[in-house]
Amino acid sequence: MLRGLYTAAAGLTTQQRRHDTVTNNIANLNTPGYKQSNEVTRTFPDMLLALTGTSDNTDHRIGRVSTGVFAEESLSLQLQGDLTESGRSGDFGLSSNIQVPGVQFDASGKSVSANGETTFQPQAFFTLEGTDGQPRYTRDGRFDLDAQGYLVTSEGTRVLGTNGQPIQFQQGVSMDDLVLTSDYRFVDGLTGADTGNALQLTRINNPNMLVREGNGKFRLEGDTEAVAVTAADGVEVRQGYYERSNVDAAQSSVDLMAALRAYEANQKVVQFYDKSLDKAVNEVGKV
Repeated sequence: MLRGLYTAAAGLTTQQRRHDTVTNNIANLNTPGYKQSNEVTRTFPDMLLALTGTSDNTDHRIGRVSTGVFAEESLSLQLQGDLTESGRSGDFGLSSNIQVPGVQFDASGKSVSANGETTFQPQAFFTLEGTDGQPRYTRDGRFDLDAQGYLVTSEGTRVLGTNGQPIQFQQGVSMDDLVLTSDYRFVDGLTGADTGNALQLTRINNPNMLVREGNGKFRLEGDTEAVAVTAADGVEVRQGYYERSNVDAAQSSVDLMAALRAYEANQKVVQFYDKSLDKAVNEVGKV
């Protein structure tokens, strides 16, 4: 009996985390460059039995009996968001649709071959300076110049150039004076002279290895390749545009309601077990 109570309680916790994830997505509908998070849930069929010292008794069962569920992790959906024109010289919208020869990706940016091998669609990112010496990555291209002439994000993080160093312009230069070329170089808007600075765009071959840090920034962990974007990748950066959040508002509303209904169902199960235990203790025990 208690196994069912613990299973329902695990469901409550999982649906609460799912609800929180969807709520966060909805709250960031209008956040430039934001990537939708999806909660990944897994069952733990024999975890509770193992904790109580009970052996796996699978030889007396057909199939597996799930004894609960837990929210294992949140994965970011690293797909292209719509580009919106802002007219601001410091806004840069990154359009990334990198293809892999011989691979056809589905709507979620994933491809599964006939032998079960999974390939994820590579994505391009702006490269930022990290406080620990390791680069950070973002799709939020709302940049500006600070008092020292460094190109920075909206929260002050310096943007890296192709030389691996923060991009810095001469004193007195404003974003309105700069034009970004198709090969990501900054030139003088009046004379066309090269400023000697170019955006460093990084291609992440498996974007699922990116860990969200907040403020639109990600760090790379795990065994995946991060290389400089080349002309063959077909990545475009549009000045005067920004990338909108890729959150699907309609689907998020459906997911929010589904999490609420599942939470209520698990709550009813917990209430049922509570009443059953009450009868077992206070009524059956008197007989």
